[in-house]
Amino acid sequence: MKARAPGKLVLSGAYAVLEGAPALVLAADRYVIADTSRAATYQAEEVLAAVTLGMIERPIWYDVSALREAGPGGGRKLGLGSSAAIVVATLAACRLAAGESPRALGRRLLPDALRAHRQAQPRGSGIDVAASCLGGVVHCQLDMSQPQRPLTAQAHRLPPGLCIEVYASADACSTAGMLNAVQALRERDPQTVQTLLQQARQGAEQALAARSVDVLVAALRRQYVALGALGRAAGIDIVGPAAAALDGHARRQGASFGPSGAGGGDVALFVGEAASSADFRARAADLGLCPLALRVGVGVVGASAVLP
Repeated sequence: MKARAPGKLVLSGAYAVLEGAPALVLAADRYVIADTSRAATYQAEEVLAAVTLGMIERPIWYDVSALREAGPGGGRKLGLGSSAAIVVATLAACRLAAGESPRALGRRLLPDALRAHRQAQPRGSGIDVAASCLGGVVHCQLDMSQPQRPLTAQAHRLPPGLCIEVYASADACSTAGMLNAVQALRERDPQTVQTLLQQARQGAEQALAARSVDVLVAALRRQYVALGALGRAAGIDIVGPAAAALDGHARRQGASFGPSGAGGGDVALFVGEAASSADFRARAADLGLCPLALRVGVGVVGASAVLP
């Protein structure tokens, strides 16, 4: 039995989601495909966690190339949530092979997929898992009042007329490395981290409540400013030099341009009411950014019968 699970892009709430802020995450129409009939050629940590937790008997084969190909340099991590999609596709294939109904499978998978992913990546928020399980546009939030920080996830409607373009650079970013740097800053200067993440949280809350493109764009810009300051304080570049250089070009088009997820430059989003201009795209190319041919806010866990 084959199953697929989509990758993701974080639109809003990066970093601040770990403090209980709302996040908006988009499923992308690039999929990990898992196949129970083939032996595993690589054993991802999240899949091994699922085995340890008794969710599946053994690792199975999967293909993650669609989430790691394209862009300058090719064949690298694109920041599309590949590890989350791997475990979700694996769990889906195994459950479908065992005779489980495909109807609403992603929603049923979510608790186990979150547990397996969190065992492998205990500092992760799990929002990428939610996107892979549920597809579409998902509003995610951690309940910080509970010891286990349970994640709530529900469908969200973005403002009408929104245009989102995705760009990748030649350099992949280490999410763990970025989080380590922010954690180190937290230990030596907790007040700075709290202040900047509170500013980012306010932007995330505004993004969640946005009912028009201009309000959403302003909310995203507010987050990029806060995350840029957080990165400088932590000695890392969250926004990325290309995104910083293109910020003014995006503003002149009434749009925002900034990092998705942990940042560092590997993938960034152009968000506005219309597609970017030819001048913007040319400047992006000069800075080593390549547009990714994908759709966002789509995708769902599926069986082989519905693979395109």
